Amino acid sequence: MDNFKEEVVTRRQGRVLNALGYVMSWFLLVCFGLVGLMGLSGLMALNFNVTNVVALVLGGGVAFLLFRYKDNFRIEYEYSFTNGEMDFAMVLGNARRKQLLSLRIREMEAGGWADGPTFEKYDSMKDVKRLDYFLNSKSRLYYLYFVRDGKRTLLLMEPSQEMVNMMAQYSKVLES
Repeated sequence: MDNFKEEVVTRRQGRVLNALGYVMSWFLLVCFGLVGLMGLSGLMALNFNVTNVVALVLGGGVAFLLFRYKDNFRIEYEYSFTNGEMDFAMVLGNARRKQLLSLRIREMEAGGWADGPTFEKYDSMKDVKRLDYFLNSKSRLYYLYFVRDGKRTLLLMEPSQEMVNMMAQYSKVLES
């Protein structure tokens, strides 16, 4: 029988601010897009002056950047555990999915809840790359420490107790 567990981590607090930021980014996107279009229409009318060029470049550039990064207000993390393999993905605005990391639980050198003294030991080490794959800093966090290609990595996540128990079945160094 396969051991499979998938969890989606969403932001529990600050939803109103995220929604407001998302709406505000759309509003600013439209405003800067209109400024860019006004500059473009001036250039199309063969009115070549600095104002039209600046309006086109600045308005169009800011509108493009807002369009590109507007989904960063709505981020979710997805943890998938399948028979000792852990996959991490970031979902942006329920539209784009970015695969972050895939690792084997057997390769972990340490792991446990981040409120213990062993976490402080790994967190204070030099040359450790820290990956924060959580959204709610007030929730109980779990850490995984591993070395891959000579690089030490400390990963923080917010799994359920059921997922932690499943991970602990595949590694003797993980706390449950």
